[in-house]
Amino acid sequence: MNERTVTFKGNTLHLVGQGLEVGDQAPDSELIDTELKPVKLSSFRGKTVVLISVPSLDTPVCDLETKKFNEKASKLDESVQMLVVSMDLPFAQTRWCGAHEIKNVKTLSDYREGKFGKAYGLRIDELYLLARAVLVIDPEGKIQYQQIVEDVGSEPDYDAAMKAIEKVVAVV
Repeated sequence: MNERTVTFKGNTLHLVGQGLEVGDQAPDSELIDTELKPVKLSSFRGKTVVLISVPSLDTPVCDLETKKFNEKASKLDESVQMLVVSMDLPFAQTRWCGAHEIKNVKTLSDYREGKFGKAYGLRIDELYLLARAVLVIDPEGKIQYQQIVEDVGSEPDYDAAMKAIEKVVAVV
């Protein structure tokens, strides 16, 4: 198995889990919503799902990224569901979303057991946070696009992600 890594402030960090490839079936994982209720990713089957994994909403890059995806989500129809996943407590997610009027993306937390991060190969071993990544999953649950941002302190390629979303929606 190849070692999977990202960098943060010049340090190499290791990702936990096998990792996924385009064409793989997206693992079903249970996350916690802002009302502390469990949400299975399979409950979004039938929609194009954009999974946006961020280390913490309370950091400048994650803040900016989530605001940008919230803006982009406002231009998409109901067949697309954007989910921002972090290890933040649901209370912190609620506070942050309320303070920034985030209404077009749904925030979910992997704080309890980190199973999502491990299943998707996105949990950073040394920090117990999620790596910055964007995945586009088609309505049948197959991964059609994956971008793991090499430097955790950098933003994703928004244009590439949006093109991937448009491509999946056009096929459906």
